Amino acid sequence: MFEKTEAFSGFSVDDIAAARRFYGDTLGLRVTEENGMLRLHIAGGHPVLVYPKDDHQPATFTVLNFPVPDVDAAVAELVARGIGLEGAVHRGYGPTIAWFKDPAGNWLSVIQS
Repeated sequence: MFEKTEAFSGFSVDDIAAARRFYGDTLGLRVTEENGMLRLHIAGGHPVLVYPKDDHQPATFTVLNFPVPDVDAAVAELVARGIGLEGAVHRGYGPTIAWFKDPAGNWLSVIQS
C-alpha cells in the first residue's frame, strides 16, 4: 500500500525557535520553517518534521541518529559546541554510540557508521 510513498519522520518540541537555533546553528543542519513547523534537511533527501506541541513530553527513546565515521571526534565537536552527553560513550555491545538531547529533551545520538 505505501511502498511508493516517500514517508518521513517527525517529532515534537516545546519551543520552535529554540529548536531552529539548536538544529540549524548548533548542529549545522539546513532548517526551513513553514506553517510554524520546521523541516530538518538531512542527507538522503527525506526531511524530518519538527512540530510544536503545547503539552510536549520529551521522547524516552532516540528520535534521530546521526551516523558518523568517528564517534569520539563527533563527541568532541558536540562538547566544543556546548552540548553535553547523556552518559558515557557506549562501546562493545553493538555499534559505538553516544546520546545527547535537544533543547526540548528529545534523545539524539551519534552512532558509528
